[in-house]
Amino acid sequence: MGNEAIIRRMTLADLDSVVAIEEATFAHPWTRADYEGELTRNKAARYLVAEENGAVVGFAGAWIIIDESHVTNIAVAEAARRRGIGLAMTRALLQYLSNLGAAYATLEVRESNLAARAMYEKLGFFKVGRRKRYYEDNGEDALIMVCDALPAPEEDFEEPETVRE
Repeated sequence: MGNEAIIRRMTLADLDSVVAIEEATFAHPWTRADYEGELTRNKAARYLVAEENGAVVGFAGAWIIIDESHVTNIAVAEAARRRGIGLAMTRALLQYLSNLGAAYATLEVRESNLAARAMYEKLGFFKVGRRKRYYEDNGEDALIMVCDALPAPEEDFEEPETVRE
């Protein structure tokens, strides 16, 4: 990456950019209301953005329940692709999930999305199954992938939601 992207927690102020990237990337995009709900009501959801020169160029999110996590979506703006931003965001997301107590992460990916599959495999994901006709736009199958080798949790990790007993 020429300009090093800053990866940080997604906020409501990021949603215009996130929704624009979402709409340009996915055949059935999530709406602004979907993301508002994820950020304000879904206690299991965590989302990150990648920012370059003050502009959001990508995002990644997951749900975590106890030690299980599921990657919901990862997208990079077309103009920012092929520069390692997706890899950096996904790596940061896996670290975040580990910090929150996840033992593994799951996701679905289009069978034809060879670039995403290669990135996930580079991060330790492997295929465990298939969801037949998962994608509504063309009936394509999704591969179910799992990463059970998350990075070690950071000892000093804390976020506003952190509960201390």
